[in-house]
Amino acid sequence: MAVYTDVSEDELSSFLSSYNIGPLLSCKGIVEGVENSNFLLHTQNDTYILTLYEKRINEKDLPFFFGLMQHLAGKGIVCPKPIAAKDGTVVSRLAGRPAAMITFLEGVWIRKPSVSHCRSVGAVLAQLHLAGADFQMRHENSLSVNSWRSLWNMCRMGADTFFMNLSAEIDQELDKLESLWPADLPVGIIHADLFPDNIFFLGEKLSGLIDFYFACNDALAYDIAICLNAWCFEKDGSFNLTKSSAMLSGYCHERLLTSNELVFLPLLARGAAMRFFLTRLYDWFFVPENDLVIKKNPMEYLKKLRFFRQIRQVSELGISMI
Repeated sequence: MAVYTDVSEDELSSFLSSYNIGPLLSCKGIVEGVENSNFLLHTQNDTYILTLYEKRINEKDLPFFFGLMQHLAGKGIVCPKPIAAKDGTVVSRLAGRPAAMITFLEGVWIRKPSVSHCRSVGAVLAQLHLAGADFQMRHENSLSVNSWRSLWNMCRMGADTFFMNLSAEIDQELDKLESLWPADLPVGIIHADLFPDNIFFLGEKLSGLIDFYFACNDALAYDIAICLNAWCFEKDGSFNLTKSSAMLSGYCHERLLTSNELVFLPLLARGAAMRFFLTRLYDWFFVPENDLVIKKNPMEYLKKLRFFRQIRQVSELGISMI
């Protein structure tokens, strides 16, 4: 979350008059994040998040995201719920941007996840997958394996200046991932971006999930693979097998992985590392320094990709074949 679009007092007052949320007591911009402009609103009734959706979010996709949050909340997943305006609409406009109000979740994101945190993440991820099973709307993954080649082709010319012999390495890696990527794993709703800053805790207790703006339909095990990348590496780049084992154990306590999912999990983790490497590399080359996106060094995920490339069986990730 961040603030990229300024909102005047008059614009905000006019916007909030369309909602039954009580008089505004305070409004503060939220600094963290990279995608949208966010404000914390305290009113006489409650506390809310106001979001202005910047250029990386397609307005036509918002009904899917809000419908999903409403559905998951109804199934017991603690996540923000959209607030409808007096006329029943969820998406409005403010300061020239699509805008919406959602409920506020208490908690903080964890900078140094523990084994206990990782176990809770695995459990809630499985619960999300089960809760989304009967959600009727669909949204294809725009950053699936089929998109990686085009991303890479845009970056390839400058890749060797970024890292020696990188172009040959990624060419070979994409060939391998495309040829081996499974097409018959269980699919459903996935979060697709469940990084530490998108999960809140109160102490050791998980208090909610946020930021569903990459959610889509894809292989459920791919969501686990993303979490292995996001939660199970230490600051020095080493893989923490204890955290991985706890996460997978937490997941399987709620939803057992199929034998095929277990077989392909190392490859899916390798692919997840490729996805985040390529999107970071693209931003590194093509996003202007003064743009909305905060650039992150792609090297972190190149190292993770190389780690998962060495994994030959799922037991090396801390779980045995069932």
